Amino acid sequence: MKLCRYGAAGAEKPGLIDAEGRIRDLSGHVADIDALAIGQPGLAALGEIDPASLPLVEGEVRYGACVTGTRHFVAIGLNYADHAAESNLPIPAEPVVFNKWVSCIQGPNDPVTIPKDSLKTDWEVELGVVIGTRASYVSEADALSHVAGYCVINDVSERHWQQERGMTWDKGKGFPTFGPVGPWLVTADEVGDPQDLSMWLSVNGQKLQDGNTKTMIFTVAEIIAYCSQFMTLEPGDIITTGTPPGVGLGQKPEPWYLKAGDVVELGIEKLGAQRQDFVAWKPAA
Repeated sequence: MKLCRYGAAGAEKPGLIDAEGRIRDLSGHVADIDALAIGQPGLAALGEIDPASLPLVEGEVRYGACVTGTRHFVAIGLNYADHAAESNLPIPAEPVVFNKWVSCIQGPNDPVTIPKDSLKTDWEVELGVVIGTRASYVSEADALSHVAGYCVINDVSERHWQQERGMTWDKGKGFPTFGPVGPWLVTADEVGDPQDLSMWLSVNGQKLQDGNTKTMIFTVAEIIAYCSQFMTLEPGDIITTGTPPGVGLGQKPEPWYLKAGDVVELGIEKLGAQRQDFVAWKPAA
């Protein structure tokens, strides 16, 4: 299944994408695409619904983040060897773990605000993993059974704050609007092997990232098992799993970064695509 949340920000409704790519309204069956809906009983119940029986959503609508109620937005850095090389950093012996603040989560096509006085706002297409059942001290062999589904994430990053303002990456990763998530949560059974999905990203129509999840250093199963050793992953939590090469930081002969007016488009095989207009920061009215 492809699940989504659609409508005005703060008033999204749950939806299902039918075989023709149209949104069907799920609000008669679930309150939202949340921890209850994406748990194993919830997904089983949704799977019994005939999409044709659901009201069709007409016209253009906004997609919200494809899951709500996320408590942890965990991120993995340097998880592609060629991205580590372009960042002039060694391949890690263990997953590099940091946080994106849940307050940065937004819809996949909402504008992204370049932070006040930003010097190095960058892009990163990443595979997102949405947890469906609680995971604590799980084995690698059992890890994927805790996954509800997968989604597209742009791990927007401000490199100056990430790398030059102390030793913690988190400060450069969670600015408001830095977490576009969606458009869909595609259930694990429909995705199949998460380690063989093509992914891409372009800026102003120029393709800059063109990779595949098969080149991850640490697989999705390894990441879930690893993180579950020191935290409890809850239904609705999101793990974003790293990016292939081609980010602004790694551009040759010189790095270059996003500015107001730039348009970023990105997508992952089976999971849909995103589009963001990057806009200048403005003080609150």
